[in-house]
Amino acid sequence: MKDALSPHIDAFLSMIAVEKGLARNTVEAYSRDLSRLSSFLIGQRVATWNDVKQIHVRAYVSWLTAKRLNPKSIARHVVTLRRFYRFLETEALVGENPIPRLYLPAGARKLPQTLSVKDLQSLLNQPDQCEALGRRDQAMLELLYATGLRVSELVSLQSQQIDFQGNYLTVKGKGSKVRAVPFGQWARKKLLGYLREVRPLLSRGRASSFLFITRSGKPLTRQRFWKLIRNYALAAGIEKRVTPHTLRHSFATHLLEGGADLRALQAMLGHADISTTQIYTHVNGARLKEAHRRFHPREDNGRKKGRVSSS
Repeated sequence: MKDALSPHIDAFLSMIAVEKGLARNTVEAYSRDLSRLSSFLIGQRVATWNDVKQIHVRAYVSWLTAKRLNPKSIARHVVTLRRFYRFLETEALVGENPIPRLYLPAGARKLPQTLSVKDLQSLLNQPDQCEALGRRDQAMLELLYATGLRVSELVSLQSQQIDFQGNYLTVKGKGSKVRAVPFGQWARKKLLGYLREVRPLLSRGRASSFLFITRSGKPLTRQRFWKLIRNYALAAGIEKRVTPHTLRHSFATHLLEGGADLRALQAMLGHADISTTQIYTHVNGARLKEAHRRFHPREDNGRKKGRVSSS
């Protein structure tokens, strides 16, 4: 029974990877969602995709809810299922689309974690500048904060993507979309120092197209950089969980606080939809509310300083 479902999943995944040019992580997410769906349907004794009815889809969503997936994850599963059935329809593999118009509560939108400018400065100062790897790590951290790149974009950077005359990077992001991202003088200085003095020591004449490499001349992995940034955060005394995405969020938030245009920020981050970028306006709003709560004499903080009389 499983063999009757899997080939069409494989065909769909190949299509979105090749024709649509979706990122590997996105394709893997679709694969996980559809594998979970397939296992559920097999348990319901569904033999083919053409046998799936609305009752099966509703039962699947209820099953996901019972497993305590958050609303955002459930919504993602339904989006995967809708896209998959559009593919089956296009290929004439099913006669009817069984996906009902489900109402899915969006749930509370989680605001991104950011660092203060002070904590960021402390983090950026942690790598040991007397060590080659420390200089590499500081160049990576400075570039990440200066550009807001995704960690996958950072570790896959190649030297030809850097334009030092214009101080910008040419980055291929999600969906293979190319964008230009500027960087400032601090990142430029650290990056030039790394390229001229450190990278030749690490490569030892071994050819590599990747910008950031290890002692053995191999490209630095996402997992390794995650560990590095976490260790530097702990050394800086930052208690909150810090990831490469924390620097991306901080980059966006600090730019908006400084007066940056939302559309310009969208272009730099590589967001396809402006609504994704707008989450950072909510971060600013949350900070304004906290400032109001702490400092307005009629709010909670007023009890410490003495409330303003209403008479």
